[in-house]
Amino acid sequence: MTDAYRCLENVRSCYVSISYNFIKERMNHHNINGLSVSVIESGQISGIENHGLLEAGSDNKVDNHSVFNACSISKFVTALLALKLTDEGFLDLDEDVNTRLKSWKYPYNNSKDKKGITLRNLLSHQSGVMDPEGSFMELNANIGIPSMAEILGTTPYCETPIDVKYQPESDFYYSDAGFCMIQQLIEDVTGNSFIKVVKELLFDPLKMTNSTFLQNTSEEINMNVSSGHNKEGEVTEGKYPIYPYPAASGLWTTTADLSQFILETINALHNKSRVGISANSVKEMISAQGCKSWTGLGVFLDGSGKEIEISSFGWGKGFQCMMAAYPYLGNGMIIMTNTDSGVHQLKGLIGEVYYSLKPLLNHAQS
Repeated sequence: MTDAYRCLENVRSCYVSISYNFIKERMNHHNINGLSVSVIESGQISGIENHGLLEAGSDNKVDNHSVFNACSISKFVTALLALKLTDEGFLDLDEDVNTRLKSWKYPYNNSKDKKGITLRNLLSHQSGVMDPEGSFMELNANIGIPSMAEILGTTPYCETPIDVKYQPESDFYYSDAGFCMIQQLIEDVTGNSFIKVVKELLFDPLKMTNSTFLQNTSEEINMNVSSGHNKEGEVTEGKYPIYPYPAASGLWTTTADLSQFILETINALHNKSRVGISANSVKEMISAQGCKSWTGLGVFLDGSGKEIEISSFGWGKGFQCMMAAYPYLGNGMIIMTNTDSGVHQLKGLIGEVYYSLKPLLNHAQS
């Protein structure tokens, strides 16, 4: 596989260009319609590679402005926003979130000590909150979008009211509900919608002009927004799956825009944040949390020391994507596809690209 990659002399550092013939063959093998890969080296985007089509049967090619559904990579963005608001005093990582929740509060569990849930617990998926079976699916146009407080109560999107199922910090359970709670918390402390807060505090200062949160099917769809595809490579019903839970899975963006969040993480770690996130907050984010050594705040961890890797994965109807970064080294990658291949990201095309780029990015550049 390494033979399929070559370094280009006309771009800075050692940006890796994916061999066109190789990637075309692998895309065909996995029935992937569109792919975009952004590579970050030494704190800069060193190149973006685009392949395939925005929609099967069309002639619209993927380019640097093509928008994909980032799915659960939205949680990485939410974590950065939460850290920003923590630095500003709106939030506290270690206090019971019920202290600042207004529109909805979680019911305490039945344990004698009534241990509260903290923002740190929620960001690291160790809050004791578990997603009810069959919950948090894509938008049902016939139902519309209830308020987040209603969703956390009882709606067709989550038919069982959210409560605490196990002792916080005693175990890990990946939870969309936990990030819905974070969204409600952010809206309550700021007095604004989550989408507005993200735009004002992150999108605008980072000049992310190709990022949005689609919230209903009647919104105008730009030509550069990709359609979703199933594992056979066919366009999914509705084309544009929408999740009415922005903080958990609502982000639509490009690899170029999403790279700005990696760059912000790198810059903040070196006291050069463009949005006002402190180095200490980023160090918390990329440090092991609670009972799991591989869980940070809104990201997953691998390795240690200066070569620690942070990652986030997105998988939804018609889309799969991944981000990985090495904050201390200033390197990273974004891989986005407009196809649900039906297997974990690391077992498909995304994994093939990731494992080929990783050896070049997880060490200091000479």
